[in-house]
Amino acid sequence: MPSIRAFTMTYDALNEFGTFSEGDTITGSVTLALLKETKVESLFIKAKGDADVRWTRKSNDRTHTYHAHRRYFKLKQFLIPEGSQETVLPQGNHVYRFSFNIPTGSMPSSFKGFHGKIVYKLVAKLSRSWKMDSTAEKELSFVSKSIPNLHSLRLQQVGSTKKETGVFSRGEVHMDASVDKTAYAAGETMMIFAKINNSTSSDMVPKISLVRDVQYHANGSTKSDSQVVHKVVENCIKSQTQKEIRCGIKIPSDYLLTIQNCDIIRVDYHLKVYLDISFAFDPKIKFPVIILPPVMVSSFPSGVAVGPSPGGAVGGQSNSDFPPPQVSMGRYPASPHSGGYGYPAVPSYSAAPPAYPAHPPAYAGPPCVYPSQPTHMSGGYNHPVPQQPSAYGSPFSTASSSSVLHPPPAVPSFHSAPSAPEIEPVPPAALPTAPTYNLLPSAPVMNTDFLSQSDEAPPAYALLFPSSTNETPDGK
Repeated sequence: MPSIRAFTMTYDALNEFGTFSEGDTITGSVTLALLKETKVESLFIKAKGDADVRWTRKSNDRTHTYHAHRRYFKLKQFLIPEGSQETVLPQGNHVYRFSFNIPTGSMPSSFKGFHGKIVYKLVAKLSRSWKMDSTAEKELSFVSKSIPNLHSLRLQQVGSTKKETGVFSRGEVHMDASVDKTAYAAGETMMIFAKINNSTSSDMVPKISLVRDVQYHANGSTKSDSQVVHKVVENCIKSQTQKEIRCGIKIPSDYLLTIQNCDIIRVDYHLKVYLDISFAFDPKIKFPVIILPPVMVSSFPSGVAVGPSPGGAVGGQSNSDFPPPQVSMGRYPASPHSGGYGYPAVPSYSAAPPAYPAHPPAYAGPPCVYPSQPTHMSGGYNHPVPQQPSAYGSPFSTASSSSVLHPPPAVPSFHSAPSAPEIEPVPPAALPTAPTYNLLPSAPVMNTDFLSQSDEAPPAYALLFPSSTNETPDGK
């Protein structure tokens, strides 16, 4: 008659998804139901996380095996300690509680593939003399929180491509595409927008594919596996026509999570938007896609609305840390400055820019307090540039402050330097007199009018200016 009726194990869920991550605490219980009194050597439980890769490859008549193993943690706890004497347990149910703290650090999410797996589990083992060990196992759904630049993953992605067709067709095709963000979770819908200008002589079919790429690494070799997990085929685009495409792809719950922090297993996704052209190379745009656990994606809002993308960027995500302005999907300005193929114009902001005085008062201050300004600027802050409030707030503000746009700081006022004290005028009598000096004799002053003293006629010219030579009269 067997002595053990049941040997089970349960653990407590931390969230509605039943997942665990780095730094979490695992609690639960091990139940041992005995039909009679039983001697037990030990009872312990282990929590561990391991990654394994294995595949074989034939070369001529030889078969090569590639294998790699990584252990992320292993924790062990004794519920009945092992010793020199066996522990006697009476008949009935025995419940043992346990608790583990998962180590911190970057660890990959759970994964199971064709050539490898990443498994986190709990293992309870009961040892008895002269009996087979009894075990109970529970796999844990582990999701990694080591996602770099998590906030940038909700930014819109844009891409553009232009291609000349081959020998069997003439003309050029231009395609712009955008995706609302990068990171998605199960149940979310990926919104894709594309605008195609078919200026060729051939018809073409737009197609959208979501592709999963898995790579296994072991012994210096790599095994790759690529699979299309979702595909959308749109209607044909006739020659010399334009067309806009909008579609959504819902992420199912059975998709594998993106894994980028394991050196022997890597899981990536990418979205491919391309044009199927007969007898020609298909122009395509690729966007990276990251599948995250729902517990992480629910922590931040979804991306901006999907709209047409500006040309120039080829299939990549934005490097900016700030979200682009929201653009409506169905409104395209007719202005020629809005861009080719109906690109969205610059969005208008509802918040009015702050008003600043056109001519703020000038403040006098000591020299060299403020640097000199260029000649094209008169005064400080005469032409302020209004700034839009940042989506993430000021980097210099505290966590409790909000993003408020403040006017430029006023120039501090300085008190003018005190003037020199006034000197009272000194009366003339108190001033010392200047010394006197004997002046040189001056020329006599001619103040007599000789012409007015006599009534005689003025002397003749000859008397006043006699000739220098003696002139004789003619004929003498």
